[in-house]
Amino acid sequence: MTMIIAHRGASKVAPENTMPAFELALRMKAEAIETDVQLTKDNIPVLIHDEHVKRTTNSHGYIKDYHLAELKKLDAGSWFSKNFGGATILTLEEFLQWMVNTPLHLHLELKNNKIDYMHLEPIVYELLSQYKVADRTTISTFNPDSVQRFSQLSSTIEIALLTSRKINNLPRYAKELGAKAVHIKYRLLNKKLIQQCQHENMRVRVYTVNQFSSMMRCFRIGCDGIFTDVPNKAILYRNLT
Repeated sequence: MTMIIAHRGASKVAPENTMPAFELALRMKAEAIETDVQLTKDNIPVLIHDEHVKRTTNSHGYIKDYHLAELKKLDAGSWFSKNFGGATILTLEEFLQWMVNTPLHLHLELKNNKIDYMHLEPIVYELLSQYKVADRTTISTFNPDSVQRFSQLSSTIEIALLTSRKINNLPRYAKELGAKAVHIKYRLLNKKLIQQCQHENMRVRVYTVNQFSSMMRCFRIGCDGIFTDVPNKAILYRNLT
């Protein structure tokens, strides 16, 4: 069955990568949550998609130039709706403290394709191990070097190569890097790729899938998971198959 993964939480109805979005995703019966991790100036992993805070907070500047205490003062909710004013940027540890008491699977994207944060992989791995959630976590990244680095840290955590571009025999390429799954942009999805992934015993998941017709195609073709901003609709539509 195709897993329903809440993309940055229930990000259609709450500000992405905030606790309200994660809590709503859980209430909507999402089976997993996807979120993004970057490092602060003091090497604390925090959950935010962009390298810059401008789009999703009331400030500006790069995550890497902020200390955590400074980031915590920013409003990460009002940009979406005044109803979410005061929502803050979460640390990965704060998120794990909440997640550990849920049945959710975690899809954690290392945002290191534009800024290759030093030591991001071991810092993240240490926290996942500390909270004993490694067995229900998938690490993903667009950065091939990061895939290799993380695969050397752990032989058990599932690592996925993210891509939005066509790569010749993607599953084999990803496997050679140390990945155990591929996460692809929807437009790359086709039956041949699914067959190649099955041949290499590699999972394939698709992002970001919000429309009925796209979801139904993913379900029919046999994707292992879809990342969606509307997990409640995805579960409803999956029940139709």
